[in-house]
Amino acid sequence: MNFIREKNEIYVLNEENKKIVRATFPFVEKNVINVNHTYVDPSLRGQGVASTLMDEVYNYAKEKGYTVVNSCPYAVAWFKRHPEKSDVLNKDIEVNEACAIL
Repeated sequence: MNFIREKNEIYVLNEENKKIVRATFPFVEKNVINVNHTYVDPSLRGQGVASTLMDEVYNYAKEKGYTVVNSCPYAVAWFKRHPEKSDVLNKDIEVNEACAIL
């Protein structure tokens, strides 16, 4: 998959330039991003694509020196399943909003 990284999102485009895989993460403070939305096209679900997307988000945060908070339920669950990647989690900021609808 060809992941495209931009300032506040990572995504994959299909042949029609439609985003078929996407994670958004706006800044909540300087150097702190909130993973507030993840999406995988139904045709790709059940193949580990969402987990690969979250790996991309993790790597992006590490490379940029960002810490992460999560309001997307999938992102919360993914970090719980991958405690070895919790080094980027910001434990000082609590986010209470629901997953963004985009």
